[in-house]
Amino acid sequence: DNQVEPCLQVFQLMRQSVCRPNDITFATIFSVCTNHALLALGKSVHGLELRMGFDVCVHVSNALISMYAKCGNIIEAQSIFESIVCKDLVSWNSMIFGYSQHGLVECCLSLLKEMDEEQIVPHVISFLGILSSCRHACLVEEGRCCFNTMIKLGIEPELDHYSCMVDLLGRAGFLDEAWDLVHTMSTPPNAVIWGSLLAACRMHGNIPISIHAVEHRLKLEPGCAATHVQLANLYASIDCWSYVARVRMMMKEGGLKTNTGCSWIEIGSKVYTFTAENRPKSHQVNNVLTVLDCLRSHMEYKHDVLIDGFDLMTLHSSR
Repeated sequence: DNQVEPCLQVFQLMRQSVCRPNDITFATIFSVCTNHALLALGKSVHGLELRMGFDVCVHVSNALISMYAKCGNIIEAQSIFESIVCKDLVSWNSMIFGYSQHGLVECCLSLLKEMDEEQIVPHVISFLGILSSCRHACLVEEGRCCFNTMIKLGIEPELDHYSCMVDLLGRAGFLDEAWDLVHTMSTPPNAVIWGSLLAACRMHGNIPISIHAVEHRLKLEPGCAATHVQLANLYASIDCWSYVARVRMMMKEGGLKTNTGCSWIEIGSKVYTFTAENRPKSHQVNNVLTVLDCLRSHMEYKHDVLIDGFDLMTLHSSR
């Protein structure tokens, strides 16, 4: 139920009572710390867990791997993983996903190789973590190999696996292969998969497949105004104005409106917001945009930048 405060209060009351926490207690607290990025608390409880000798419990160590990885400390997660004497499948999967979240694709692939050497059959979740990592690193050949290995092992790919592969192939420009994969899936593609294919086609300028992808996505999400707009824009790009009018009419009849894009930035103790439809009226927002633009130039050209005689750091701190 995500009731973090009551959970931590009960744990505190337990510490003040004669009742001692057990392995389930620690695994639960580490899970709470993982989901809510409570790294400082997690470290403190980890110290208590070590003193009480629960580091020998594999499921507790698995929870720690996830906590440290998701909270940004992949080195500590790796250290705990390596300290587990008898790793189970959850141990391997937790470390694979930890590496994946940190963009360490080579480490993911190395773990898969280690699992093969130790004759541990990867789970469907194991392959999802590796495919996700390959997708973000745009490692097409490695992704293909991983996907084919799944099938050779008799593991049926799920929608998430297909989504990773379609996105990977699409980003790399293998649009025809991505299109063929979508049409040979063992389960009907969902809106996410069609959306991944659409994004890849727009990136590489493939209008025909883009239109097919949008039309299929609309069948699954007929009430999505943004997808209607994308379809109208695609028709407009090839001068099919009658189709543009038809899509606009469908939106009007269905009462579909796109959500206004909104951005915000916190300066000091105030939060400033502005929408895509309106020009920012506040001069402070314009000043912030100027500072950000100069910071970009500073990073690009690697030299000190002054704005109207004021040091950037001074200007930033005064804001």
